[in-house]
Amino acid sequence: MQLQQLRYFLAVAETRHFTRAAEAEHVAQPSLSQQIRALERELGAELFHRTRGNIALTDAGDALLPLARRILADTESARLAVQETVQLRRGRVRLGAPPSLCTSLVPDVLRVFRDRYPGVALGVREGGSRDLVRWLAAGELDLALVITPPSGEAAPALAVTELLHEELVLVSAAGPARRPVRVAELRGQPLVMFREGYDVREAALAACRAAGFEPEFAVEGGEMDAVLGFVRAGLGPAVVPGMVAARSGLSVTPFAGPGLGRTIAVAHGREVPLTRAAEALHETLLAHLRDAAGEGELPPGTRLLL
Repeated sequence: MQLQQLRYFLAVAETRHFTRAAEAEHVAQPSLSQQIRALERELGAELFHRTRGNIALTDAGDALLPLARRILADTESARLAVQETVQLRRGRVRLGAPPSLCTSLVPDVLRVFRDRYPGVALGVREGGSRDLVRWLAAGELDLALVITPPSGEAAPALAVTELLHEELVLVSAAGPARRPVRVAELRGQPLVMFREGYDVREAALAACRAAGFEPEFAVEGGEMDAVLGFVRAGLGPAVVPGMVAARSGLSVTPFAGPGLGRTIAVAHGREVPLTRAAEALHETLLAHLRDAAGEGELPPGTRLLL
């Protein structure tokens, strides 16, 4: 049974005339009659009483008529749903990102995307880069903003595009801005430190150890908002991403050269094609960053890598 045959059947049932049905379907009348006969053979019953000048539905035709209408209506609904998804009037995209980017870069990008594609549902999941990579591999995310490892070697199952280099800075309770500090000057100074799993924590620990000391913690284990709150309360300074520091209202001190930094990339599964919605978000992200760079509006302490 073919959809075309059902359309022809419905046209004859509504016009009660083979020639007028053929004209409505823009097909030769013999071809339409042939398809109706093929449908009847498939179903094992005649669908029309054929008498000269009078076409009427048989009992089998009466039984098929509402089903044919429903099947063709569902087919049209399916066609429209797919078309709307392809044209991004509908769809869904799942984005993962570290908490630091969810409070800085992500809102601006999602605002642009939402303005362009208001019918696409957005889901955001926060986590460290290791968690994000695992969720991508499991198919739980379409795209993720990740921090590339110092070695630059990403997971082989991922397609990775480096976006930005971001400086890490030292934030402290309100006070006058200080000269750039060397990592070695943090020796003996209790820090407010993120929980395990944060990329910034790993970068700060590695820098301190490279300078020959193990850092001390005033408070350890916070998420991004908690760390900033602890710093505001005067519990100690913290190493945070530059984009977060710029919006924190805290005193910001850069590190002396070569400084501390991290590379932000966008990743997706290499073996799984992006959905149209995810592809559009990927394109929106890259275009947003290029436009910002061209207009000199990249977030403070960042450098475009595209």
